[in-house]
Amino acid sequence: MNIALVVNSTSGGGKGRRFGEKLVRTLSQSGLHFTLIREKSLKESLTTFERIHEKDPFTTIVSVGGDGLAHALFPTAIKYRIPILVAPAGTGNDFARSIGTFGLDAEKLVSLMISRTPVNVDMGLVQHKGVDIWFGQVLSTGFDSLVNERANDYKFIKGKLKYVIATARELPFFVPRTYKISIDGKSRETGSMLVAIANGKSYGGGMQVCPDADFQDGLFDVLLLKPIPVREFIRVFPRVFSGKHISHPAVEIQRCSSITLESNAIAYADGERIGPLPITATVVPAAMLTWVA
Repeated sequence: MNIALVVNSTSGGGKGRRFGEKLVRTLSQSGLHFTLIREKSLKESLTTFERIHEKDPFTTIVSVGGDGLAHALFPTAIKYRIPILVAPAGTGNDFARSIGTFGLDAEKLVSLMISRTPVNVDMGLVQHKGVDIWFGQVLSTGFDSLVNERANDYKFIKGKLKYVIATARELPFFVPRTYKISIDGKSRETGSMLVAIANGKSYGGGMQVCPDADFQDGLFDVLLLKPIPVREFIRVFPRVFSGKHISHPAVEIQRCSSITLESNAIAYADGERIGPLPITATVVPAAMLTWVA
């Protein structure tokens, strides 16, 4: 193995730095060859990766951070067909939850990497304004994206608290959007509070928006939440952490390989801003290699 150990030291309030230090010790003790990439910015880390990879190609990527770092490394892993191991060292860690590495410490992660063979997983590919963007978990638009927009303005509030505050501020004024939707070529128009296109089960730090999503079935699970009163939304919302919300009559879920959305709305994928609709998202089967616990 020639491992690229890519660390986001600031993720998870410093968890990335601490987890990275533990992985450095564990990899060293295991006698594995690795290069630590821990630059000041994500862009610098990706540039450093490319520069080293050109001279001495990496055979493994270990992402030490949150979903944001993993999301940024997915294109590289896919482009070079390099298996990626995602350490749960961020705030949400939803990709780690889907592949089973959430809760594993440095020793167990390295043991997993040594003892098991990486497997193929599906990835989502969203087309936005002529640009292709990979995502591993959930692409969403509607209420949650507006919460993200508001939370991103809270520069001095860290962690999940800013999303709680943003939700409380956004909910009283939220107006459902009208979406033009084409699912595997079948078009419709509908009002919705939220549309979630799921490759993996969860987002937002464990919210199982589509609890039956399978990243090896070649399909998205698409959830539409039809307009409901704010009080009903507040009552139902906590169920999303257990996945029991899907029994509510306002929730519709269907599977597809491709979907196009048009509306006056913003889209996010893996917690990262994509931008205003329209967008088209497609499942790419077996697009990436990763370790599954």
